[in-house]
Amino acid sequence: MDQAALQTLLHTLIATGENEVVEFKGLGSNSEIGKYFSALSNEANLRGLERAWLIFGVHNKTKTIEGTNYRSEPLELQKLKSELNALEPSVTFRNIHELSVDGKRVLMFEIPAAPRGMPIAWNGHYYGRAAESIDALGLDKLDEIRQQTLATDWTAQIVPNATIDDLDEAAIQKSRELFAKKRPDRFAPNEVEKWPVATFLDRARITQNGKITRTAILLLGKPESAHFLSPHPAQMTWKLEGTERAYEHFSPPFLLTTTQLYQKIRNIQIRLLPGGQLIPYEISKYDQSIVLEALHNCIAHQDYMRGGRIVVVEKPEKLIFENEGSFFEGKPEDYVMDGKIPRRYRNPFLVQAMVELGMIDTVGIGIHRMYRGQAGRYFPLPDYDLSEGHAVRMTIYGGVVDPAYSQMLMQKTDLPFEDVLALDRVQKHLSIPEDAISRLRRRKLIEGRKPNFHVSATIAAATDHKAEYIRTRAQHDTHYQKLILDYLEKNGSASRKEIDSLLWKILSEALDDDQKSHKIGNLLTNMRRSGIIKNEGSRGKPTWKIAE
Repeated sequence: MDQAALQTLLHTLIATGENEVVEFKGLGSNSEIGKYFSALSNEANLRGLERAWLIFGVHNKTKTIEGTNYRSEPLELQKLKSELNALEPSVTFRNIHELSVDGKRVLMFEIPAAPRGMPIAWNGHYYGRAAESIDALGLDKLDEIRQQTLATDWTAQIVPNATIDDLDEAAIQKSRELFAKKRPDRFAPNEVEKWPVATFLDRARITQNGKITRTAILLLGKPESAHFLSPHPAQMTWKLEGTERAYEHFSPPFLLTTTQLYQKIRNIQIRLLPGGQLIPYEISKYDQSIVLEALHNCIAHQDYMRGGRIVVVEKPEKLIFENEGSFFEGKPEDYVMDGKIPRRYRNPFLVQAMVELGMIDTVGIGIHRMYRGQAGRYFPLPDYDLSEGHAVRMTIYGGVVDPAYSQMLMQKTDLPFEDVLALDRVQKHLSIPEDAISRLRRRKLIEGRKPNFHVSATIAAATDHKAEYIRTRAQHDTHYQKLILDYLEKNGSASRKEIDSLLWKILSEALDDDQKSHKIGNLLTNMRRSGIIKNEGSRGKPTWKIAE
């Protein structure tokens, strides 16, 4: 909304007066804001509204506009969004509107309604409103919010005949540690450890009144307890593809087996040489926190009623995560710039339990954090594929696609994130908006003509490494495929050794020998699967020919 629309809304709210979803204040502290955020958010949920309002600069009794000097510095005001870290689940303002009314400063905090089934707490306490007063959220209101999705949330259902004995002791102990670690200011040392198991599980939102839920089986269940969820499979699968092949299935307790799956992934160190330097950066192929964030997102948002499993495919240069169920709210790009706050979840009971255990640190910004993490490692950003409609496929890259992109990120550490997003699309030969084209050209970050843009060589040239840049710049796969076809047309056939000899010296020098071997293997496999070439030899000693 523009200033005129905001002023109209402000006067409408003033005329209506304070109520359960509108609060006027002159000044306020962070503590007060946290309490009011919890109360107003919960009350908006109960009334079926999208938002509530906390307004500074309006007298709460006379309803006159007095103005406020609260956080007058713009940067300090925006930092408030990140300082509300005691809200659970982690949410923040939709917007903070700053406007001037008759020369007086007014702040309008736009507070999103609590997600269905998930009341908002501040420092471990749930708040609500009774007319204009703030108080603890009554048990009737608390139950009303929590029960909103119990009838439709598969993960919230009670498992008949299951008991605490069906849960894994090591998983329970680990969950205690994670729960206490997330709340060092709320509980004395070892206090959580002293709680009875049933008490802890209820407080961690894993069980309901001591009864075992499907969430409890998924996160903490013994492997043999998975039968309680039949016919819905509770399983994750790791699959290795490339010159070597392998796979392994992982069952509950997912709290522990996600780490076991991660440990199957081949996570070597990769060396990146910044332009103008002699000492390379050493970066792990995959960052553990990013991989686990992606895997935990699969668990949290899987549509378990579709009867599928979560699959992690490890290819030579990337990981592909697949889970059943369409993207539940919005689109992935809505979350990348840290702007989207989800109001609904497919599995709210499971999501809240994972938040309580720190498996999902901040609901709504996991995608943003993964993108930022990959950019901070100078690697390509993740990709989402929603083309199947009923499934989500996400790719995390474990290597360089275009060395110029990585060099750009290493040397221009102050690039706006929107430019990083656009450059990532350029290196992947994807389209970018016209305004992004103009902006990147103006800053000399891209070269070429539409639609064949590429990341600028200026950075490498400026550091006297233009020749090295050209040698390390990756060509598109179609270039290498054409060389293979030209060779086969001229010679009739080729062994793997001959194709290695053909391509080895012209592949990017940013790749080591293992990566070059994997690259050629992938090229041949993709050409075979596409029906372009065929193998008339054995798997160990292939003889490649053009397919008829």
